[in-house]
Amino acid sequence: MRFWDTSACVPLLVAEPSTDTVEALLKQDPEPVLWWGAAVECTSALAAAERQGRLSADDLRLALSNLAALRDVSFEVAASEEVRGRAMRLLSVHPLRAADALQLAAALVWCREQTAGAGFVCLDDRLRTAAAREGFEVLPPPAGVDRS
Repeated sequence: MRFWDTSACVPLLVAEPSTDTVEALLKQDPEPVLWWGAAVECTSALAAAERQGRLSADDLRLALSNLAALRDVSFEVAASEEVRGRAMRLLSVHPLRAADALQLAAALVWCREQTAGAGFVCLDDRLRTAAAREGFEVLPPPAGVDRS
């Protein structure tokens, strides 16, 4: 099991330069772990792509169907006071946006703060850095992260 940030989930739903990399990681992960709000963040990214003309309406429907399938095989960390409290601490020690702090907090709750050996799949540089500082094994390795 690995924790999956939204930045790594979106390329599972629509073709992006990092799709092959994250698909390979997903094949090795029988039960991905997601934060409760990841589905909302994914839907936001997909809807924005459609509004900007980067996705057709049919592509959006397929991506949303793929998101539902991903959620069906995933363990979701629920919204809770515990997640909120950890997110607030993370904001004081890392330069994160609120949603990224909530993602990382959910990962910390999932692994019960035992980050050694716990995987954190993420493509966002700032969040990758914070997750590494919290002790997670951040995936994919830097060479597999698309910077475009």
